Amino acid sequence: MNQLATNLAELEHPLEKYIRKPYNNQFCPGCGESQAVFALLRAIDELALDRDKVAIVCGVGCHNIIRNIVDFDVASVLHGRALPFATGLKLTRPELTVIVFTGDGDGGTIGGNHLIHTARRNTDVTHILLNNFVYANTGGQLAATTPTGSKTTTSVTGNVERPFDLCNLVTAAGASYVARWATHPTKRLVNSIKEGIRNPGYSYIECLCACPTLYARYNGMDSAGEQMKYLEKVSVTKAAAEKMSKEELKDKFVLGKFVHQQPAAA
Repeated sequence: MNQLATNLAELEHPLEKYIRKPYNNQFCPGCGESQAVFALLRAIDELALDRDKVAIVCGVGCHNIIRNIVDFDVASVLHGRALPFATGLKLTRPELTVIVFTGDGDGGTIGGNHLIHTARRNTDVTHILLNNFVYANTGGQLAATTPTGSKTTTSVTGNVERPFDLCNLVTAAGASYVARWATHPTKRLVNSIKEGIRNPGYSYIECLCACPTLYARYNGMDSAGEQMKYLEKVSVTKAAAEKMSKEELKDKFVLGKFVHQQPAAA
């Protein structure tokens, strides 16, 4: 029995080689963004990327915690400015695999203009946008992605605005890879990140994440598990959506791959 315990203690998780030591997980319990980090590391591992040629860029938000978790070169930049920084990095160091981590507030609201122009240029970066529907890092304020009717610290009676569909936005702007998934099941997200990294152009991958500390609490959900059930309830696959009416799709998040094409010649 003691020998078994010793052997188990010596086991190493296959992704542990990508984790900074000592490991310090600062995400809230149940936060979906930690699952997105896991999916990214799985994708990097399965692609067998050279970690010395991977650069991760993140803005301001809960996702910024990744810089303390992963053992990669991580650039932590100003709020909303991750994409132009990543564009400059890719132009000056084209041999690098540049991966951008943003939240929906950072990447789609404050950084919304940069989002449009990065998609228009079709810059060869992979952008993973973690959508938890609020500015979570600053207290749960209303964002451009907050669903209509949802309560936040700045919309206490419910959001009266229509949220952005960021997948439609970047598709119209010219992105060559566009997809949206939830953090569960993780395998779909992992496969999409791999496709995005291999795509020679701007890859936008939106990930719906649970925020049990703020969004869930303000909207009557007591746990991350409840919010995961909520995400399942309001999400439909692309195949299912094609058979639904416009009214049936109201307030639904369509999951799937929407665009995957070779970038047009300059």
